[in-house]
Amino acid sequence: MIERFVKTEQTLKRIKRFKAQKRAVFALYAILVILFVSLTAEMWANNKPLMMGYEGKIYFPVFKTYHPTEFGRDDLYIMDYRSIEPSWDIWPLVEWDPYESNKEVDDYPSPPSSINILGTDDRGRDVFARLLYGFRYSFGYALLVWLFSYVLGIFIGALMGFIGGKFDLFGQRLVEVFESMPIFYMLLFISSIFTPSLFLLVGIATVFYWMHISVYIRAEFLKLRQRDFVEAARAMGASRLSIVFKHVLPNALAPVVTFSPFTIAVQISFLANIDYLGFGLRPPTPSWGELLQQSKQHFMTAWWLGLFTSIALFFSLIVLNFIGEGVRDAFDPRK
Repeated sequence: MIERFVKTEQTLKRIKRFKAQKRAVFALYAILVILFVSLTAEMWANNKPLMMGYEGKIYFPVFKTYHPTEFGRDDLYIMDYRSIEPSWDIWPLVEWDPYESNKEVDDYPSPPSSINILGTDDRGRDVFARLLYGFRYSFGYALLVWLFSYVLGIFIGALMGFIGGKFDLFGQRLVEVFESMPIFYMLLFISSIFTPSLFLLVGIATVFYWMHISVYIRAEFLKLRQRDFVEAARAMGASRLSIVFKHVLPNALAPVVTFSPFTIAVQISFLANIDYLGFGLRPPTPSWGELLQQSKQHFMTAWWLGLFTSIALFFSLIVLNFIGEGVRDAFDPRK
């Protein structure tokens, strides 16, 4: 009971210290809003009405796919809702999806206008829509790499720190081997051999990014395995796995929480880098790195491609780093 009260009191103090960092709180709200808008991007940027009335019926094109014959169009395979005149309709704020080209523009890429608020790319696709949908892929990739690499790193680090001996010695040599590899070039090489997809890139990155967290977890386990509560669990006959994952691991998670925002930020930047080099997500997947690559090709004529993409990337990384600083201060044992 006393131990549970201490943990609860300590958690409340950490939350209070985090809230004291105003920019960290603002950054947390900002990233949650951005993530919500990106996950519900179909509601904000799409080439289908959210809701419409046609010949006495109500349709919800964003939520349900309708065959063109329902609107008297036998000449289409995919319904073009701009080609009909409904009784009434409600459109998203941006009437473009990330894959559709604006055929009313003569030259691509085209500058920002009232039709395409952030301009178009070199294929006439709306930049705002591609940035909005692209964040979904960037954050999803970063979150999956963080999850799988941390699970693997925590498991290996926990076993090294708790078991020790030859297992720890072998594990440390394994970590040193992986850390000595040029990870970025390894990922580029593997991506060039296989057809890259989101889950393939996540799998490759997971194999090479579990080491740094395993080192910190190992250190925490080396410190905690001699504590009195561990000895008490042994005396009560608890198994090794039970001691590791039920008693020691919950007290060794401070590095995991502290480093998580920074890791997610690094992975977002990493995906943009490999997309920029052409080894990332396959076109026409919305990608911030692809927009940056286009901005290099059209540097003198399409300033909006690099400007708006860089702002989106910078803002995403800075808010994640602000969150990381707030979490780091909250878990600082000196405070």
